[in-house]
Amino acid sequence: MATRHEISAWRPAVPGVTEVLHARFTDHAYPMHVHEAWTLLIVDDGAVRYDLGRHPHGTPRDTVSLLPPYVPHNGSAASPGGFRKRVLYLDLTRLGTDLTGPAADTPDLADPLLRDRVGRLHSVLAYPGEELEAESRLALVVDRLRRHLRATPEQPTPARSLPRDLRDLLDARLPASLGLAEAARLLHADETHLVRAFTRAFGIAPHQYVTARRLDRARRLLLEGVPAARAATESGFYDQPHLTRHFRRFLGTTPGRFARERRATEG
Repeated sequence: MATRHEISAWRPAVPGVTEVLHARFTDHAYPMHVHEAWTLLIVDDGAVRYDLGRHPHGTPRDTVSLLPPYVPHNGSAASPGGFRKRVLYLDLTRLGTDLTGPAADTPDLADPLLRDRVGRLHSVLAYPGEELEAESRLALVVDRLRRHLRATPEQPTPARSLPRDLRDLLDARLPASLGLAEAARLLHADETHLVRAFTRAFGIAPHQYVTARRLDRARRLLLEGVPAARAATESGFYDQPHLTRHFRRFLGTTPGRFARERRATEG
Protein backbone atom coordinates (compact mmCIF):
# COMPACT_ATOMS: atom_id res chain seq x y z
CA MET A 1 0.00 0.00 0.00
CA ALA A 2 1.32 3.46 -0.92
CA THR A 3 2.27 5.79 1.90
CA ARG A 4 -0.45 8.30 2.59
CA HIS A 5 -0.21 11.19 5.03
CA GLU A 6 -2.85 13.88 5.48
CA ILE A 7 -2.44 16.44 8.24
CA SER A 8 -4.47 19.50 9.17
CA ALA A 9 -3.70 21.47 12.34
CA TRP A 10 -4.77 24.79 13.78
CA ARG A 11 -5.03 26.71 17.03
CA PRO A 12 -8.63 27.77 17.70
CA ALA A 13 -9.66 30.85 19.68
CA VAL A 14 -10.93 28.64 22.49
CA PRO A 15 -9.26 28.95 25.91
CA GLY A 16 -7.64 25.73 27.02
CA VAL A 17 -7.19 24.24 23.53
CA THR A 18 -3.60 24.61 22.38
CA GLU A 19 -3.98 22.70 19.11
CA VAL A 20 -6.44 20.75 16.98
CA LEU A 21 -4.91 18.04 14.80
CA HIS A 22 -6.69 15.92 12.19
CA ALA A 23 -4.51 13.31 10.50
CA ARG A 24 -4.62 10.26 8.26
CA PHE A 25 -1.61 7.93 8.29
CA THR A 26 -1.01 4.61 6.56
CA ASP A 27 2.42 3.61 7.86
CA HIS A 28 3.77 6.45 9.98
CA ALA A 29 4.98 5.47 13.45
CA TYR A 30 5.50 8.03 16.18
CA PRO A 31 8.67 7.46 18.22
CA MET A 32 8.59 7.83 21.99
CA HIS A 33 7.88 11.46 22.90
CA VAL A 34 6.06 13.68 25.39
CA HIS A 35 3.70 16.65 25.27
CA GLU A 36 3.26 19.41 27.82
CA ALA A 37 -0.49 19.28 27.18
CA TRP A 38 -3.17 16.62 27.61
CA THR A 39 -3.75 14.62 24.42
CA LEU A 40 -7.43 13.83 23.80
CA LEU A 41 -7.66 11.35 20.91
CA ILE A 42 -10.44 9.71 18.94
CA VAL A 43 -9.89 7.37 16.00
CA ASP A 44 -12.44 7.52 13.18
CA ASP A 45 -11.00 4.79 10.99
CA GLY A 46 -8.65 1.91 11.75
CA ALA A 47 -6.95 1.61 15.11
CA VAL A 48 -3.82 2.82 16.89
CA ARG A 49 -1.50 0.88 19.19
CA TYR A 50 0.76 2.74 21.58
CA ASP A 51 2.90 2.38 24.66
CA LEU A 52 2.26 4.75 27.55
CA GLY A 53 4.53 4.65 30.57
CA ARG A 54 5.97 1.28 29.41
CA HIS A 55 2.52 -0.33 29.15
CA PRO A 56 0.86 -1.29 25.83
CA HIS A 57 -2.53 0.20 24.94
CA GLY A 58 -4.81 0.49 21.94
CA THR A 59 -7.78 2.41 20.60
CA PRO A 60 -10.62 0.02 19.84
CA ARG A 61 -13.57 1.54 18.04
CA ASP A 62 -15.74 4.08 19.90
CA THR A 63 -13.24 4.71 22.69
CA VAL A 64 -11.70 8.00 23.76
CA SER A 65 -8.01 8.04 24.67
CA LEU A 66 -6.64 10.61 27.11
CA LEU A 67 -2.85 10.72 27.38
CA PRO A 68 -1.45 12.78 30.27
CA PRO A 69 1.26 15.44 29.87
CA TYR A 70 4.93 14.57 30.33
CA VAL A 71 4.30 10.81 30.17
CA PRO A 72 6.22 9.29 27.21
CA HIS A 73 4.23 7.50 24.53
CA ASN A 74 4.56 6.39 20.93
CA GLY A 75 2.00 5.32 18.33
CA SER A 76 1.52 3.31 15.14
CA ALA A 77 -1.23 1.74 13.08
CA ALA A 78 -2.83 -1.38 14.51
CA SER A 79 -4.65 -2.20 11.26
CA PRO A 80 -3.36 -2.75 7.69
CA GLY A 81 -5.06 0.33 6.24
CA GLY A 82 -3.58 2.76 8.75
CA PHE A 83 -5.75 5.08 10.77
CA ARG A 84 -7.56 8.41 10.73
CA LYS A 85 -7.65 10.38 13.97
CA ARG A 86 -8.76 13.64 15.52
CA VAL A 87 -6.80 15.08 18.42
CA LEU A 88 -7.28 17.93 20.88
CA TYR A 89 -4.37 19.18 22.96
CA LEU A 90 -5.67 20.68 26.22
CA ASP A 91 -3.53 22.80 28.50
CA LEU A 92 -3.27 22.37 32.25
CA THR A 93 -6.02 24.92 32.96
CA ARG A 94 -8.56 22.32 31.82
CA LEU A 95 -7.09 19.22 33.43
CA GLY A 96 -4.39 19.49 36.09
CA THR A 97 -1.39 17.27 36.64
CA ASP A 98 -3.10 15.85 39.74
CA LEU A 99 -5.04 13.60 37.36
CA THR A 100 -1.93 12.27 35.62
CA GLY A 101 -1.79 9.03 37.61
CA PRO A 102 -5.38 7.91 36.96
CA ALA A 103 -5.09 8.84 33.27
CA ALA A 104 -1.83 6.91 32.88
CA ASP A 105 -3.44 3.86 34.49
CA THR A 106 -6.59 3.96 32.31
CA PRO A 107 -6.02 6.09 29.19
CA ASP A 108 -8.65 4.39 26.97
CA LEU A 109 -12.21 5.19 27.99
CA ALA A 110 -15.09 3.13 26.58
CA ASP A 111 -17.79 5.78 26.89
CA PRO A 112 -20.16 6.32 23.91
CA LEU A 113 -21.51 9.60 25.32
CA LEU A 114 -18.01 11.01 25.78
CA ARG A 115 -17.04 9.82 22.29
CA ASP A 116 -20.08 11.60 20.83
CA ARG A 117 -19.34 14.81 22.73
CA VAL A 118 -15.72 14.88 21.59
CA GLY A 119 -16.80 14.32 17.97
CA ARG A 120 -19.34 17.16 18.17
CA LEU A 121 -16.71 19.44 19.68
CA HIS A 122 -14.39 18.77 16.74
CA SER A 123 -17.21 19.60 14.33
CA VAL A 124 -17.74 22.99 16.00
CA LEU A 125 -14.02 23.78 16.14
CA ALA A 126 -13.87 23.51 12.35
CA TYR A 127 -15.86 26.77 12.02
CA PRO A 128 -14.41 30.10 13.23
CA GLY A 129 -17.03 32.22 14.93
CA GLU A 130 -18.52 29.37 16.95
CA GLU A 131 -16.20 29.80 19.94
CA LEU A 132 -19.00 30.10 22.52
CA GLU A 133 -20.52 26.79 21.47
CA ALA A 134 -17.06 25.22 21.38
CA GLU A 135 -16.33 26.42 24.94
CA SER A 136 -19.67 25.05 26.10
CA ARG A 137 -19.07 21.66 24.51
CA LEU A 138 -15.50 21.57 25.84
CA ALA A 139 -16.82 22.16 29.36
CA LEU A 140 -19.08 19.11 29.04
CA VAL A 141 -16.20 16.99 27.72
CA VAL A 142 -13.86 18.05 30.53
CA ASP A 143 -16.53 17.41 33.15
CA ARG A 144 -17.06 13.86 31.91
CA LEU A 145 -13.31 13.23 31.75
CA ARG A 146 -12.99 14.38 35.35
CA ARG A 147 -15.77 12.01 36.37
CA HIS A 148 -13.84 9.10 34.86
CA LEU A 149 -10.53 10.10 36.40
CA ARG A 150 -11.92 10.89 39.83
CA ALA A 151 -13.51 7.43 39.92
CA THR A 152 -10.00 5.96 39.93
CA PRO A 153 -8.40 5.69 43.39
CA GLU A 154 -5.83 8.43 43.83
CA GLN A 155 -2.21 7.32 43.99
CA PRO A 156 0.11 8.62 46.73
CA THR A 157 2.41 11.44 45.67
CA PRO A 158 5.84 9.91 44.97
CA ALA A 159 8.88 11.15 46.83
CA ARG A 160 11.46 13.25 45.03
CA SER A 161 13.89 11.28 42.91
CA LEU A 162 16.90 11.80 40.69
CA PRO A 163 14.96 11.32 37.39
CA ARG A 164 12.33 13.89 38.39
CA ASP A 165 15.02 16.31 39.52
CA LEU A 166 16.70 16.00 36.12
CA ARG A 167 13.37 16.51 34.35
CA ASP A 168 12.80 19.68 36.37
CA LEU A 169 16.25 20.93 35.39
CA LEU A 170 15.63 20.22 31.71
CA ASP A 171 12.25 21.98 31.87
CA ALA A 172 13.76 25.01 33.55
CA ARG A 173 16.37 25.45 30.79
CA LEU A 174 14.05 24.96 27.81
CA PRO A 175 14.30 25.85 25.01
CA ALA A 176 18.03 26.13 25.72
CA SER A 177 20.04 23.00 26.30
CA LEU A 178 21.53 21.67 29.50
CA GLY A 179 24.77 19.74 29.20
CA LEU A 180 24.91 16.33 30.81
CA ALA A 181 28.08 17.23 32.70
CA GLU A 182 26.46 20.32 34.19
CA ALA A 183 23.32 18.37 35.12
CA ALA A 184 25.42 15.71 36.82
CA ARG A 185 27.30 18.38 38.75
CA LEU A 186 24.10 20.14 39.88
CA LEU A 187 22.49 16.87 40.95
CA HIS A 188 25.67 15.37 42.43
CA ALA A 189 25.31 12.26 40.26
CA ASP A 190 27.36 10.25 37.82
CA GLU A 191 26.54 11.10 34.19
CA THR A 192 25.95 7.50 33.12
CA HIS A 193 23.78 6.80 36.17
CA LEU A 194 21.79 9.96 35.45
CA VAL A 195 20.97 8.86 31.89
CA ARG A 196 20.10 5.32 32.93
CA ALA A 197 17.93 6.43 35.85
CA PHE A 198 15.98 8.92 33.70
CA THR A 199 15.45 6.39 30.92
CA ARG A 200 14.40 3.68 33.34
CA ALA A 201 11.93 5.99 35.10
CA PHE A 202 10.31 7.61 32.07
CA GLY A 203 10.94 5.19 29.20
CA ILE A 204 12.68 7.90 27.19
CA ALA A 205 16.23 9.25 27.19
CA PRO A 206 16.91 12.84 28.36
CA HIS A 207 17.78 14.05 24.86
CA GLN A 208 14.57 12.54 23.47
CA TYR A 209 12.56 14.30 26.15
CA VAL A 210 14.14 17.66 25.28
CA THR A 211 13.57 17.14 21.55
CA ALA A 212 9.89 16.35 22.13
CA ARG A 213 9.40 19.46 24.27
CA ARG A 214 11.10 21.61 21.64
CA LEU A 215 8.87 20.15 18.94
CA ASP A 216 5.80 21.05 20.99
CA ARG A 217 7.05 24.63 21.15
CA ALA A 218 7.80 24.71 17.42
CA ARG A 219 4.27 23.48 16.62
CA ARG A 220 2.74 26.25 18.73
CA LEU A 221 4.84 28.88 17.00
CA LEU A 222 4.01 27.55 13.53
CA LEU A 223 0.30 27.63 14.35
CA GLU A 224 0.73 31.26 15.42
CA GLY A 225 2.13 32.06 11.97
CA VAL A 226 5.81 32.27 12.93
CA PRO A 227 8.07 31.42 9.93
CA ALA A 228 9.69 27.99 10.13
CA ALA A 229 13.26 29.31 10.33
CA ARG A 230 12.42 31.53 13.30
CA ALA A 231 10.30 28.85 14.92
CA ALA A 232 13.30 26.53 14.74
CA THR A 233 15.71 28.82 16.56
CA GLU A 234 13.12 30.00 19.11
CA SER A 235 12.36 26.37 19.94
CA GLY A 236 15.98 25.49 20.61
CA PHE A 237 16.91 23.84 17.30
CA TYR A 238 20.15 24.78 15.60
CA ASP A 239 18.45 25.82 12.36
CA GLN A 240 15.48 25.02 10.13
CA PRO A 241 16.98 21.79 8.66
CA HIS A 242 17.58 20.58 12.22
CA LEU A 243 13.90 21.21 13.04
CA THR A 244 12.74 19.66 9.76
CA ARG A 245 14.65 16.43 10.38
CA HIS A 246 13.00 15.88 13.75
CA PHE A 247 9.61 17.25 12.69
CA ARG A 248 9.38 14.80 9.81
CA ARG A 249 10.35 11.89 12.06
CA PHE A 250 7.76 12.72 14.70
CA LEU A 251 4.84 13.99 12.63
CA GLY A 252 5.44 12.57 9.17
CA THR A 253 5.52 15.99 7.49
CA THR A 254 7.67 19.12 7.28
CA PRO A 255 7.26 22.35 9.26
CA GLY A 256 6.48 24.24 6.05
CA ARG A 257 3.72 21.87 5.02
CA PHE A 258 2.35 21.84 8.56
CA ALA A 259 2.15 25.65 8.48
CA ARG A 260 0.54 25.70 5.02
CA GLU A 261 -2.13 23.25 6.14
CA ARG A 262 -2.80 25.49 9.11
CA ARG A 263 -3.29 28.51 6.83
CA ALA A 264 -5.52 26.52 4.49
CA THR A 265 -7.69 25.38 7.38
CA GLU A 266 -8.04 28.85 8.88
CA GLY A 267 -8.76 30.29 5.46
